[in-house]
Amino acid sequence: MQDGEHRELMMAAIAAEGTAHAALLEGDREAAAAAYARAVETYRASWALAPPKSYGRLVGLLKAAVLGGQPQAGAEEVRADLDGDLDAGGSPVASYVLAVAALILGDDDAVAPLADVMDPRGGAFARTATAMRALAARDGADYAAAVAEIEADFAGRDEHLTGVPIADTAIMLELIARERGLGAALDSPLVPLP
Repeated sequence: MQDGEHRELMMAAIAAEGTAHAALLEGDREAAAAAYARAVETYRASWALAPPKSYGRLVGLLKAAVLGGQPQAGAEEVRADLDGDLDAGGSPVASYVLAVAALILGDDDAVAPLADVMDPRGGAFARTATAMRALAARDGADYAAAVAEIEADFAGRDEHLTGVPIADTAIMLELIARERGLGAALDSPLVPLP
């Protein structure tokens, strides 16, 4: 990754996200929401300065927006940012963030083709693609199985991006699933939900 202000901002965004995760795990939802909002702002600033195809910033932005209680605004922002981006179509990372946005905005028909771009990357991408396809199809059983695999993956990790052991992808998906009446009610200390 190239050095520069965009990288410093990205690291600051990850740190803010870690602060938010720690507050969420402690049950301090007000502090968590404020820190997630800082993470969104800092990911946005990093994305604006980053080299082309730095789609991970948008993943961080949207995930922080969802966990911070602003899913609609985050989804609309990333969709607008990627509108007309010719590189996004073949990118598993861009497809990931666009599929999350599609679920939030109720554009379920867009999810499966985006998930298909994620699948070849394997691992966490394939697990998340499976969960998102199930949410788009409103298949509660398949979704519950997929999100449980995602939580298990996080639980088995020795290291977490923010330094805080939390299954943030599972939390994000569960918040989206709850809006659809499909929450899997994961019983895990890594998935703190209201």
